[in-house]
Amino acid sequence: MSIRNLDYLFRPKSIAVIGATNRAHSVGATVMLNLISGGFAGRIMPVNPKYDSVSGLPTFHNLSALPVVPDMAIICTPPATIPDLISQLGSIGTKAAIVLTAGLGDTITNEKITVQQAMLDAARPHLLRILGPNCIGLIIPSLHLNASFASASLIPGKIAFVSQSGALATAVLDWASSNNIGFSKFISLGNSADVDFGDILDYLGSDPDTRSILLYIESIKFARKFMSAARAAARNKQVIVVKAGRSPAGAMAAASHTGAMAGSDLVFDAAIKRAGMLRVDTTQELFGAIETLSRAKPIHGDRLVILTNGGGPGVMAADALSLAGEHLTVMSNDTLRKLNAVLPSTWSKANPIDIIGDAPVERYKNALSVVLGDGSSDAVLFIHAPTAIVGSEAIARECMPLIAASDRNLFGCWLGGKGVSKAKEMFSAAGIPTYPTPEEAVKAFLQLITYRRNQELLLEVPESQPVEFSVNSQIVRDIVGKALKNQRSMLNEVEAKEVLAAYGIPVVETLVATTLESLSELAQQTGFPAVLKILSPDITHKSDVGGVAINLNSVKEVLAAAKQMTARLQRLTPPARLTGFTVQAMIIKPMAHELILGVANDGTFGPVILFGRGGTLTQLINDRAVSLPPLNEALAKQLVANTRIFKILEGYRDHPKADLPALYSILVKLSQLVIDIPEILELDINPLLLDEHGAIALDARVSIASSLLKGTERLAIRPYPKEIEEVLTLTYGKESTFLLRPIVPTDLKAYQLLLHSLSSKDVHNRFFCSVSELPQSEIARVTQIDYNREMTLVLTSCDDVGAESILGEIRLVFDPDNQKADMGIAISTEWQSKGFGSKLLSKAICYCRERGAARIVGTVLAENAEMLNLARKFGFQLSNRENDVISISLTLQ
Repeated sequence: MSIRNLDYLFRPKSIAVIGATNRAHSVGATVMLNLISGGFAGRIMPVNPKYDSVSGLPTFHNLSALPVVPDMAIICTPPATIPDLISQLGSIGTKAAIVLTAGLGDTITNEKITVQQAMLDAARPHLLRILGPNCIGLIIPSLHLNASFASASLIPGKIAFVSQSGALATAVLDWASSNNIGFSKFISLGNSADVDFGDILDYLGSDPDTRSILLYIESIKFARKFMSAARAAARNKQVIVVKAGRSPAGAMAAASHTGAMAGSDLVFDAAIKRAGMLRVDTTQELFGAIETLSRAKPIHGDRLVILTNGGGPGVMAADALSLAGEHLTVMSNDTLRKLNAVLPSTWSKANPIDIIGDAPVERYKNALSVVLGDGSSDAVLFIHAPTAIVGSEAIARECMPLIAASDRNLFGCWLGGKGVSKAKEMFSAAGIPTYPTPEEAVKAFLQLITYRRNQELLLEVPESQPVEFSVNSQIVRDIVGKALKNQRSMLNEVEAKEVLAAYGIPVVETLVATTLESLSELAQQTGFPAVLKILSPDITHKSDVGGVAINLNSVKEVLAAAKQMTARLQRLTPPARLTGFTVQAMIIKPMAHELILGVANDGTFGPVILFGRGGTLTQLINDRAVSLPPLNEALAKQLVANTRIFKILEGYRDHPKADLPALYSILVKLSQLVIDIPEILELDINPLLLDEHGAIALDARVSIASSLLKGTERLAIRPYPKEIEEVLTLTYGKESTFLLRPIVPTDLKAYQLLLHSLSSKDVHNRFFCSVSELPQSEIARVTQIDYNREMTLVLTSCDDVGAESILGEIRLVFDPDNQKADMGIAISTEWQSKGFGSKLLSKAICYCRERGAARIVGTVLAENAEMLNLARKFGFQLSNRENDVISISLTLQ
């Protein structure tokens, strides 16, 4: 339901407490105490038929007796009472409720449904939003609102904390109070029956009081909703996540290597990266990451220089960096020359830069000046151990102006206690991230570069249709359809390879023999050496039962291997059916790498793409990474780079670099296969041989099941809808070609130029105000949209050198129930009166109809005659509003 009516939850002016009581230490009494002692300025109305007064306030015996309709209700009563209370609240006009009561999911009503479901059914007709049940409530320090049963006094701040765990929430509350941490919102979700992470992220993403969002997550219910909201919020604010439950429970029941290897925590990690968020392991790291990200300057790379007055701490920092898979900057000769000029001859002559323990203030200043001016580094780790030669405070005072003037990130590490306490305070007061140990400082640097990389992934918008390769999806549909008709859940090896071949993935030719006589003929046809495998619908991993024989050099060896396999199969797995054998030429590539590529189906996030080291030891070595489809080449590169084998694929010693572009192409094709064929549950290519000449799949298996969903509907991230694109050929003096398409993140500059091309009158008509420049964050929100919830269509043209310009746009924002789309339209002033508005509006109407929206609405200034005429042309109904504004509406369904 998204953010509808959440303002009543987070900005209430009146609150009813149902179940308020004077009974000490009860939830109802604690909530009342917190509301009153917190200083909430709105009206507080206790409701309880047993009392005339609670906590000194007049108490009402039922909801009908309330003098005003409460914006929000807090419910502390037993489970069975809650559905009726929600129904009553909705009837009188209340729009939000916090249900603190636990056990609603375990209690069954007379209608044989849970109380929780009955509660939701009662709320739905009134669009009443519910936080909880089984939560501790929420705290909004800026409103002096403690609508919870947690005892805490929080100070206002810019951090929002959202937790599924009530116990963790109370622990963080206590920790924050002790450490003087301020919050904009503190929210306990509980069971998330209605208001969930997606709704909260949507709200906080546009909340002016919130700069950073911290999430404690145990589970996600609606992946696409969560990813959509998370990606929108992460474009404007820092979103940091700690996730409980890291074990891949249930993975071993999967039918493929991919399914077993793609553990749920690995998939969750991939989702967090694609959403542009940062994941940390502990709640302590959660707040440490906030300090790092909030104080850091934009970082453009991962090159770190360490400057220290002690060799030991520098080595410790270098070790921490190396163990995390990163490397120190190799300094340029020019930088080394400059450092030689300001440092004693005994300095380390390398990174880490050890300026020696007797360094005076001037040496710190000179060395830091050189390092901050070095264009070959992206960040500096400044480590100081106290000495008796010079005070730490003096060093900090001299260095701070240099740090402030630089565009480089600097991480401070003052080792020790009382001797460096003042220097620490000075760095912190100046907004310089400061840490007590080298390892913690390195971890902060790693968080920063991880966050930057995740933000880059956020901007990738893969397409829903292939661009640079052709596919024959009908062949695959026929194969899958036939197998499902025969009630098979697995394709055989030959069918699986036909599926891959239909998507342009190279496979070794594989022939099927159902008898020993035909096997003899096919072996001769294939040639030698040959590979023989059993063909059985009951055996998933053939090598586990000795069902693979390689390097067979004659028909005699092939037949002998077949007989041995038959006997072994009957001995090890008597019920298994043997339908024949497959025979293929043995591919001999001595320098090739064995890889595994595959598709698995995650219970939360749907299909995922896996890549890693392949072969029979693939699960033992366990070198793998996963990514959420859709993929493009950039995302495929990132997926491969997240594995250890990537370094080997880049070439080493006498091993040439593998054909990585071929590998990336296959991963993108697998992603496309997932989009096109929703019946594919799991898929393995193992092994895929890759060398400098290309790739070839030696074995494949595919698990299938009927699906009522389209391929894109299974995905947690909706791809760029390429099918919407339309080429228009129009004549204005000369014939010109234009492209009408959805907006993409890389349109940011072109969209800015469109705004600049509008006259002041057109700007006023579009935005209802005179704006010379939209904030960068607002332009980012327009260009980096989630196609699942909104759509901006742009009309573009290319100049002679291929530079694309946006000539017009129409923006559609859909409500949570897909009932209406709010519309805004703008055409570059110099391109008006050429029919572009009609083209855009016609396309928008077709799009809204296709996605099932009921109507398109908009508001138009009465003076905007051109837009009003366009609306009448397309059948919009016009109605007057106040302040010379006219509402327009077109019914679609």
